[in-house]
Amino acid sequence: MKLVEWLQRLMTNFGAEWVMWLLLLLSVVSVAIMLERGWFYFSLRDDLAKLARSLRDLLRAGDLKGARKTLEASPSAEAAVVVAGIMEADRGAQSAEEAMKGAAALQRMKLERRLAFLGTLGNNAPFIGLFGTVIGVMQAFERLGEQSQVQAVATGGGTPQEVMAAIAEALVATAVGLFVAIPAVVMYNLFQRQAKAILANTEALSKVLMAHLVSEGPSPAAAASAATKSQAPSAKHEDEDEG
Repeated sequence: MKLVEWLQRLMTNFGAEWVMWLLLLLSVVSVAIMLERGWFYFSLRDDLAKLARSLRDLLRAGDLKGARKTLEASPSAEAAVVVAGIMEADRGAQSAEEAMKGAAALQRMKLERRLAFLGTLGNNAPFIGLFGTVIGVMQAFERLGEQSQVQAVATGGGTPQEVMAAIAEALVATAVGLFVAIPAVVMYNLFQRQAKAILANTEALSKVLMAHLVSEGPSPAAAASAATKSQAPSAKHEDEDEG
């Protein structure tokens, strides 16, 4: 048996029904992800303008503990990033900036979790539906060939109505694929835009803390550490001179 004939018989024997079930399963998973991501982004909502004003006022008053307490009370991802910077503020502006970069990377992973599935489904669900349509069309033409052989002797004609009905039924797979793909693409783009907006707000809120730390200069702990490092070579040279 030739390879093409074997593949044709394999696909026509199984039919396109399994493609419909696969699309249905993927649709259920995508809806679950949409609901979960929607609730996650909704839970991060906060008045960031008010939060930024409160943070600025507390930092100007030198109340880092109060600023940290205010940010920890916020459910937003932006506040979680700035809290990481405040925790390292006593080590200087550079340490705080690096801490916020690490926290922002973790928040990015949380924001983009499971979005790759929606993007992949949106791009490939139409092709899965098209695959089911191809199988259905193959079945229709195989049915046409079988009926032509039988009816050609009796009536001298075929049954195009039945073939057209089979092809129309096969096109349902493509329609289902599009029905699954379009919401996935829309929600993927919406969630991506929301994630970018949150990360942009995170950077803006981080700048408020960085502006305060830079204006304050090096912290006492950082200055003491730098002084200790600068005095260490001097002490070494004194020992060498005494020797």
